[in-house]
Amino acid sequence: MVKVGDLAKRLLLGRALRSAQAHEQLLPKRIALPVFASDALSSVAYAPQEILITLGVAGIAAYHYTPWVALAVVLILLTVVASYRQNVQAYTSGGGDFEVATTNLGSNSGLVVASALMVDYVLTVAVSVSAGVENLAAAVPFLADHKVAGAVVIVALLSVANLRGIRESGLAFAVPTYLFMISVFGMMIWGAVRLSAGTELRAATAGYTVTGEGVGLTGLALVFLLLRAFSSGCAALTGVEAISNGVPAFKKPKGKNAANTLLALGVLAASMFAGITAMAYVTGAKFGDPSQGSVVLDEAGRVVEHPPPVIAQVAQTVFSNFSPAFYLVTAMTALILVLAANTAFNGFPVLGSVLAQNRFLPRQLHTRGDRLAFSNGILILGAMAGLLIYAFNAETTRLVQLYIVGVFVSFTISQTGMVRHWNRLLRTTSDYRSRARMVRARAINAFGAAVTGLVLVVVLVTKFTHGAWIACAAMGLLFVMMRGIRRHYDNVAAELVVPEDVEVDESMLPARNHAIVLLSKIHKPTLRALAYARATRPSTLEAISVGVDTEEARQLQRAWEERGIPVPLKILDSPYREITRPVLEYVKHLRRRSPRDVVTVFIPEYVVGHWWEHLLHNQSALRLKGRLLFQPGVMVTSVPWQLHSSDRLKGRPETFAPGSVRRPYAETRKDDHVKT
Repeated sequence: MVKVGDLAKRLLLGRALRSAQAHEQLLPKRIALPVFASDALSSVAYAPQEILITLGVAGIAAYHYTPWVALAVVLILLTVVASYRQNVQAYTSGGGDFEVATTNLGSNSGLVVASALMVDYVLTVAVSVSAGVENLAAAVPFLADHKVAGAVVIVALLSVANLRGIRESGLAFAVPTYLFMISVFGMMIWGAVRLSAGTELRAATAGYTVTGEGVGLTGLALVFLLLRAFSSGCAALTGVEAISNGVPAFKKPKGKNAANTLLALGVLAASMFAGITAMAYVTGAKFGDPSQGSVVLDEAGRVVEHPPPVIAQVAQTVFSNFSPAFYLVTAMTALILVLAANTAFNGFPVLGSVLAQNRFLPRQLHTRGDRLAFSNGILILGAMAGLLIYAFNAETTRLVQLYIVGVFVSFTISQTGMVRHWNRLLRTTSDYRSRARMVRARAINAFGAAVTGLVLVVVLVTKFTHGAWIACAAMGLLFVMMRGIRRHYDNVAAELVVPEDVEVDESMLPARNHAIVLLSKIHKPTLRALAYARATRPSTLEAISVGVDTEEARQLQRAWEERGIPVPLKILDSPYREITRPVLEYVKHLRRRSPRDVVTVFIPEYVVGHWWEHLLHNQSALRLKGRLLFQPGVMVTSVPWQLHSSDRLKGRPETFAPGSVRRPYAETRKDDHVKT
């Protein structure tokens, strides 16, 4: 009988997929483009607006710098795309910038990149959804007073959509993304046609004026303002790095398909950004934000509190003779801004999985859910983005100030790592054609590193006091946290390693019950659980492991046979990557076969001394015990293994106290001996 909870989960997320169906989730280029490029494509909707806001600080006279600022942004965008095409073909595992930096520059550089990307992904969701709600509020006034609630609901819906799997979410988001591209290019073409025909296109705000707190700026102050406008416009580059984290999701050849998708993204994003900015400049669209120091005044000198978004002004002007097209552009812009968050929902969980695999984050982030998506990473991203939206009241302009820093940190370090990557390969390659290709790739990455490094400095200088310091602080906090998690896992691994010269007791004493010992790997807690189970004299004894990962299962089997452990090892198949259900089914099978027998399940568990260590250990054991305790005829025995951190909770240990044999006598403190 299907439980209500299972039925609701199936209706919400869909039927669970087997691990063998993973290849069915791979994406062709036509689906991968909207999945991974929606963030970069959507940023062209608000990046021109951010340039106008900043230039408006110096008054309307500064607007004539708009084309030059936009040109600089386009050049940087194309440079980054060219550089990342080298990345995705050289590193296809999904680690992206983290893998590039770690492999070529060391662990600390990799963690800096990972911290920057994780902060940037959370901001991507918050900014995109807030901007989408802001655009939608122009057509639906009700949302203007409920922006936070609307944005949080949208984040929740996006989380559910991605929990259903990357391919299914990609198919759902492909149509709106392509419609957005078609509508924007259609707007640009129709605007050019009308202009070439002699039609005068003037935005509704063309007669307005812009003033700011820096009117009349000259010299270095003006240069600083232009650099600040440039850094704001660089929001158009966000999302380019997502493809490097999503290479494993592409169909084969993965690297080539990812590089081609990245090229298409670069050409489309640059064209759309340049076109919207040019049309805004030609039609005389105005935009300001009092909180950023620029104000729009109408013909009567009154302050315009909420001018329409720039892209909406352009669409209304270009399609003044065809209103349905204006509504299409507005609707698709709002929708693509919301769906742009999907890029982060595909990048963040994969990055979290890679970090968890490298023991920098809790191991639960490496586990795939029913639909073969990294469910825990998706849920964490949705929760963090929702909190950020609530904290900043879903105000795009405030959130954008935190943006960009993280992505340019990863750009710069990654491209520097790629230069070292090519240097290393050139030292071992003698083929002329291969060397020529590598030299060309190194030159592209070196130029990319220099340019993005310069932009990073500009962004830090111009945006630090406007909110970028919050993003920097968050990166630092994440870096310290991940180093701490890795140090903890390393300490535990060193503490639990089994020396090669450990002999296995060959004796097997008779008993009355059937015993099974659950394990995931061979270490000291496993051997203690086996020894304790044998000491209870069961009639039969076997070790059980759940085969979530095929390669890990093979390695465990080989290690078991090499050590000659005289206990049969059985690996349970788990096509849906579950741990609890296969064990329950096996125990029920034993009970059905011999209803009068008692089944004793021995579970090795860690005893820890800090509250936060409970989050990193024993989660699977806790769930399993909770289910086994309700099975008739089944006894559950926890075999504790005290980690060193548990010493703080039990005071000074006695030398020959139970459990003290977990480490050699030489490791005990001198003042722990028994006084005579």
